Amino acid sequence: MPRTDLNLLLIFDAIMQEQSITAAADRLAMTQPSVSNAVARMRHQWQDPLFVKQGRGLKATPYAEQLWQQTRLALGDIQQALQSEPFVPARSQRTFRVALSDGMGLLLWPRLNQLLEREAPGINLHAVPFQANGETLLQQAEVDLVADYYAGRDNQIEQVLLFDNPFVCLHRPDHPLAQQPLTLEDYLHARHLLVSLTGHAQGAVDRYLQQQGLTRRIAVTINSFASVPLLLAQSNLITTLPYPVMSQWVEQGILQARPLPFPLGGAPISLAWHRRHQRDQGLAWLRQQIQQLCQQQQMHWQQALDQLQPR
Repeated sequence: MPRTDLNLLLIFDAIMQEQSITAAADRLAMTQPSVSNAVARMRHQWQDPLFVKQGRGLKATPYAEQLWQQTRLALGDIQQALQSEPFVPARSQRTFRVALSDGMGLLLWPRLNQLLEREAPGINLHAVPFQANGETLLQQAEVDLVADYYAGRDNQIEQVLLFDNPFVCLHRPDHPLAQQPLTLEDYLHARHLLVSLTGHAQGAVDRYLQQQGLTRRIAVTINSFASVPLLLAQSNLITTLPYPVMSQWVEQGILQARPLPFPLGGAPISLAWHRRHQRDQGLAWLRQQIQQLCQQQQMHWQQALDQLQPR
């Protein structure tokens, strides 16, 4: 590569992360024409188109992808090394991108947004869809954090446990099964609602039941946790979901939670980030806020679970 202005690499990095010239311009506090001019200079110097239009965004060429893989970690180190001022939440105007399912969004976003409005009103919080692809999102610098189930093995990615995610059975309070013990037979013969982010009509419960030679009827599937309370409140469906995600509707009396008639371990929820951000003061602050919010709720959830008794 010819001798390159470092500013071009910084602009290139922003475009690769945002997949949009407009969004990159906003991120860099530049005008869109200025970023477009920089792209023209990149194409001339590096002798490659770099980006092609794809729908409303951009798609990187193979050369651009390779270049980014070779430079993005070094750029992150340079940016952190040049960070001369300490991170002050009240004055920051950063945008953080967090990968999480909509269930975790229901759990975290209201409380986290309230905290930002109080302590860091200039910070933007953007959710990125998550479907067990957290390792790839972190490796490719598409997100700053993953706040969900993380099972990756990349030694460049750090993680801390936020909380365990125990499963319960949920239905409306006046469901026909509500006033009697929930037996395995009753559970298996009920009409089940499954939240499937992938569209497959099988989940952790079904894999466990198959190991026991059992099956249940998945009568309805949906790809969003947010619609579960409405569906259950207006039907005889039951569902099996992590208690923390549905706890607010149980506490409001919209749903009733029951212990499952069989043992089923919950998937642990973690907070994961790439080591390239290990010295990032702003991201360290955000991680701390998320951990504290979850710690505050975990004792409350456990007390509620301890009170659940078979009926």
